[in-house]
Amino acid sequence: MGRKLKHALSFRPIDRGIIVAALEPELSYCVVNTNGREFLRSCLTAIEATHPAGIEREILVLDNASTDGSASAVRALGGDIQLIENELPTGKAANDSLLMERAKGRYCLLLNEDSQLKPGTAAVLMAALDADPGAAAATPQLLDADGAPYPCAWRFPGVRTALAGAFFLHRRLTVESTGKATRRVDWAQSSALMVRREAAAEIGFMDPDFFVYYDECDFAKRLAEAGWHELFVPGAAAVHHDQLATDLGAGLPRIVEFHRNRDLYMRKHHGRIAALAVRGLTAWSYALRALAATVIPGQPAEIYRAHARQALFPARGTGLRQRAEAAR
Repeated sequence: MGRKLKHALSFRPIDRGIIVAALEPELSYCVVNTNGREFLRSCLTAIEATHPAGIEREILVLDNASTDGSASAVRALGGDIQLIENELPTGKAANDSLLMERAKGRYCLLLNEDSQLKPGTAAVLMAALDADPGAAAATPQLLDADGAPYPCAWRFPGVRTALAGAFFLHRRLTVESTGKATRRVDWAQSSALMVRREAAAEIGFMDPDFFVYYDECDFAKRLAEAGWHELFVPGAAAVHHDQLATDLGAGLPRIVEFHRNRDLYMRKHHGRIAALAVRGLTAWSYALRALAATVIPGQPAEIYRAHARQALFPARGTGLRQRAEAAR
C-alpha cells in the first residue's frame, strides 16, 4: 500500500542564517483526516492557537485517500506540517498506529480532523501524564458542537456492562468520564487522546484488525494487561463534531462496523460464549428502544431496529471496511 510523506521539515533557521537541526519534539500532534477538509483546517488552527509555549512540537497529518482536496489544503498551509497521504483508504487503528510510529515526541496527541482543542488542553494533558508515570494515555472532556459535555470514557466491555445496558443503567454503571477531578478510567475515545508513545510502542501500537470502532478500547485493554492505565482529565476539553449520518441509508455501514468490532473485541478478550451473551443483551436493549420509539415522537425506530439486528448477527451486512476494500 503506497504512502507518501511530504513536508517533513527537520531543520529551521536561526540567527545569522545558520541552519541547525531542530530540537526533538516533546509533543506530536497526530491528525487523521478522511474527506473533512474544512474540519481539518479548523483542527489545525486550534492546534496553532492552543499549543503551549516553550514546548517543542511537530504536526503530522494523515490524509486517508480523501477526494475533497484535503491534502492540497494542507500543502497550501506550508509551515512544518508533515503530510502523509494514503493512496487507498485504511482503517483508523492502522492510521493512528502509523502516525505514532512516525512521531518523535514523548507524547502523541491523537486527533480526528473534526476535533478542536480548547485553550490549555495540551498543557493540562501533558501535566497529567507527567504526574502519573503509570498512565499510558489521557483524554480531555469531549464536548459536542454546542459545547455540551458527553461521555468519552467507559468501563471495559463485557457481560456485566452489557447487562447494565440491557437494564438502561449504562450511564450510571458504565460511563467513567464523570466528576471534576482527574481519575483512572478503563478506556477512552480516541477523538482527542494523548498517548505516551513509550507505552504504545511497548504493546505494538493499535491492532489493525479493528478497522474503526473499539480500536481504542482494544488498545486500552492491551495497555492494561501490560500494567498501564488511562486517565480522564476534566480540566482539559476538546470539541468533537458529530458527523454521523442520521438516515439509515448512509449510516448502516457504520452500524455494521460498530457491532462487528464490538463482537471482535469480545471474542478476542473474553471468548465466544461471552461474545454470544453480549450479542443477545445488546440486541435486547436496542429492540426495547425500537419498541419505545414507535410511540415516542422523534425517535429513530428504524435505526434502533438496525442496531438490534446487527448486534445479534454482526457478520451480516456491508461495513466500512468492506466498502473501503470494494473501492480499491
